[in-house]
Amino acid sequence: MSSPWAHFSPTFTLIFRSSLPFRFQSSSMEDNKYSCATATETLEWIRAIIQFIKPYSFFWESHVVNFFTHILWEAVDEEWIDCLRNEPVESLVQIPSGFIQENWPCSLKKFITTLSSLAFPRDQADLKKQLPNMQLALLNNVITQGMNQKKRHEIEALAAVVSSVARDVETNTVIDLGAGQGYLSQVLSFEYELSVIAIDASSHHGRITHERAERIKKHYEAKIRKSSLGGKGVTIPETVTCRVLSSDMIKTLLNSKDAEEHCHNQSANNTCPLLLTGLHACGDLSVTMLRAFLEIKEVKAVVSIGCCYNLLSEEEDNALCGFPISRGVKSTGLHLGRNSRDLACQSADRWKVMEKDASLHNFELHAFRAAFQMLLSRYFPESLTGSPTIGRQGKALRRQQQNSKMNGHIPTLYSACLATDRLPCKPDSTSGKDEHVDKCLLFEKFSKNGLHRLNLNQLRHIDFAGVWKEAEPFVETIGPYWSLRAALGPVLETLILLDRLLFLQEQGGSVEAVMLPIFNPSISPRNIALIAKKI
Repeated sequence: MSSPWAHFSPTFTLIFRSSLPFRFQSSSMEDNKYSCATATETLEWIRAIIQFIKPYSFFWESHVVNFFTHILWEAVDEEWIDCLRNEPVESLVQIPSGFIQENWPCSLKKFITTLSSLAFPRDQADLKKQLPNMQLALLNNVITQGMNQKKRHEIEALAAVVSSVARDVETNTVIDLGAGQGYLSQVLSFEYELSVIAIDASSHHGRITHERAERIKKHYEAKIRKSSLGGKGVTIPETVTCRVLSSDMIKTLLNSKDAEEHCHNQSANNTCPLLLTGLHACGDLSVTMLRAFLEIKEVKAVVSIGCCYNLLSEEEDNALCGFPISRGVKSTGLHLGRNSRDLACQSADRWKVMEKDASLHNFELHAFRAAFQMLLSRYFPESLTGSPTIGRQGKALRRQQQNSKMNGHIPTLYSACLATDRLPCKPDSTSGKDEHVDKCLLFEKFSKNGLHRLNLNQLRHIDFAGVWKEAEPFVETIGPYWSLRAALGPVLETLILLDRLLFLQEQGGSVEAVMLPIFNPSISPRNIALIAKKI
């Protein structure tokens, strides 16, 4: 009997770009071939990544907040910095996507194009071509209530993929790990008529999921009555509150009385094949899902999309750590560290469509945060032992920019300062224009906000102007440095994902596994699904 996944090509990821076997052609047109069709080929790709990135550990082991305190630009080829400091900001933010200029140094072009060739392709796959039995349900306004554009895009695609894989492995029961507010669970239940158990660590989320599902159920019951077609009744997802820390915990949950009754109600022969899934299951949860897939016989398939690589555990001599998990990567002795795993979370696809003003403010904010680190090291050195976090002020600014587009106004860093009231912030008195804002005053504003968030409000003299004066001559180099470092992000994410794929491939012929980009990366950057089934 042929495999239900016979329509999958193990080199499918570039079918929508090319009819050739899996390969990536860099922007320099060099024919670099990498495949993840077999464990041997996947490990070869992984080793190529490790070999290339090792000499650039000064990028991925560092963090931009230490740009001034650790004089990070001095580790970079001086010719690269001198070249890029003259480039417009629009070019710099395209570098992580493989952008190069012909007049750049050859070594710089090779660095960027090689990284591009090593990164897993992110363009959204033609899902109907890859999954011929997939049926995409267009979601109505009732079931999408509360979803933003990103969430709706993700749920529509992932639910269709999960439904398709469930049919392939002949299961009607789905376990949604890290279910959040239950959007995926509810679409699978109401639109695809699957039996779903939604597991989340938050009891608040569980309550919201259940209440929302009850409201949606009324709509679908009314729809059935109006159709006069009858059929089976509408069921809602079962919600379970549990912080899943291991595959053993999933086994315990599945062996509970409620779970067994839930499964048996859906199975005519008292067997309950299961499919595990999770939309952006955080940190180690995505890895736990893969281990549960292998260890629990009832679990026949898994569709996993990970995120928050910075929260992965990476401990030596810990067999259950989140990275690495494959024997192949463990044998290399590679240790990434939190800074590089955080870098793997970044989004080149969003940066390349970032507008000029937003890009400029991005670099300004990085400069202010790095200068603030100088301030902390000088006046509050004890605070640095805990890796201080002062919040995502850049994200707040980007939201301001998006909300202001309708009025034809893009707020600058100056207007962002005016939005708060802890310190007066004035433009240059002679010009009154945003572009002539005294950056020293803005840095003082930024720093006082940061100190407030860190509860460092001791009364002591702080020479804000002096700190900024030291940093300012090197501010123009932070954009080039950030862009070059960010170019490593897609490759580091590729390494983490290939480690997971290899972990499954190392099981031999008992498992089929593939990676598929199922979302538009500009909308949802963490768009690669790891899909596996037992054979």
